[in-house]
Amino acid sequence: MSEDAPTHPDLAADSSIHDAEGRLSADWLDALRAEIAAGDRARLIERMAPLHESETGDVIEALTADERVALVTLLGDEFDFLALTEVDDSVRIELMESLPNADIARGVADLDSDDAVYILEDLDQDDRDEILSQMPAFERISLKRSLDFPEDSAGRRMQTDFIAIPPFWTVGQTIDYLRTNDDLPDDFYQLYVIDPGYNLLGTIPLDRILRAQRATRVQDIMNTQVRQIEATLDQEEAARIFERYDQIEVAVVDESQRLVGVLTIDDIVDVITEEANEDIHRLGGVGDEDISKTVPGVVRSRATWLLVNLGTATLASLVIGLFDATIEQMVALAVLMPIVASMGGVAGTQTMTVTVRAISQRELDKNNAKRLISRELLVGLTNGAIFAVLLGLITAFRFSNPALGVVIGAAMVVNMIVAGGCGILIPMGLDKLKIDPAVASSTFVMTLTDVVGFFAFLTLAGWWFGLF
Repeated sequence: MSEDAPTHPDLAADSSIHDAEGRLSADWLDALRAEIAAGDRARLIERMAPLHESETGDVIEALTADERVALVTLLGDEFDFLALTEVDDSVRIELMESLPNADIARGVADLDSDDAVYILEDLDQDDRDEILSQMPAFERISLKRSLDFPEDSAGRRMQTDFIAIPPFWTVGQTIDYLRTNDDLPDDFYQLYVIDPGYNLLGTIPLDRILRAQRATRVQDIMNTQVRQIEATLDQEEAARIFERYDQIEVAVVDESQRLVGVLTIDDIVDVITEEANEDIHRLGGVGDEDISKTVPGVVRSRATWLLVNLGTATLASLVIGLFDATIEQMVALAVLMPIVASMGGVAGTQTMTVTVRAISQRELDKNNAKRLISRELLVGLTNGAIFAVLLGLITAFRFSNPALGVVIGAAMVVNMIVAGGCGILIPMGLDKLKIDPAVASSTFVMTLTDVVGFFAFLTLAGWWFGLF
């Protein structure tokens, strides 16, 4: 047997965490659950040791609540708390609430500050304070400063470990400092040049340090045109700066313009993913829901917007009620009117989706708003005309009534134009009122297209056929 062979030979048979389709292996999970139930710490450590933190996160999400606690408890100091940054929020919060604060303090003490803040920020204030009180003084002060910044700000996402040097050092002094100092970040991309007050003077990429002569002074080779981010800036705005200027790492400063941390690209990727998911959820009216959330949590997340939708649907039904006599005289109207409303709703949602995304990316402003409004109205008119002809012919043939085909075609054109206008004007209006258009747009757009679709079709039908 080679030196690399597993300590427990029977682990080799189920050593692969993934099956052929890239999902968690059922056999691997069954073996893990058996070891948890048996309390076999040695085998658990051996099984979990090769896993990346993202794979450990997948394992945690696949286990039950009790199994998660047992796994972390059995692994003890061998459990990498970085894995908790890779799980759904609901899973992480539930697990953290089940673990002793002393264990959490010990686990997050060795993490980078940005990862530690990410884990701690969702805990109750009392638990958070207790955990911080059990950590070393330097880490405690650093984490507390980050947690004092607003939620979803750059200050919450930043890493407080960075390398700062004075401008009068030489390249040789800098390299010697990097080689001999053990208390430096594990990974870094550039050095920050500061004055005695920790004001940022410039930056130096690592490649420039390595290529310069040892006698060269730092101030002679540093970048003076540096980009920096306020710690209170919203994380989405910070991500936009990274995207626009192709940044890998950016300095974060406080209100006094003192360097307090750095934002790195790996954190910004998480921000972009988080914000994109948030916008998708809001458009669907499901809040911060994830697949691990419990039934009561999902009900609370969806019930609010279902209630709002109930109110708007009631409004649409009231419009229909105004034409009950008209509908009684021509039953075909009841069969056809949902088609007009549905087509308008879909068209409005298409426009709204493009508009909300443009607003969130700051692509829509006064310079192109008129052009985009005109475009969407013209698109609504064109699509309305196309589907008016198609639906009109189908209706005329189905009900042997060409006049009814003309009426529903005209209503289709009206509603598609209104849908295009609502799909862009409602998100823009909500944004002007400082209301997140991703949250409220869909309800208003669907309501207006339903109301206008019903009203236009039934009004035209009543006037055309003299049913009033």
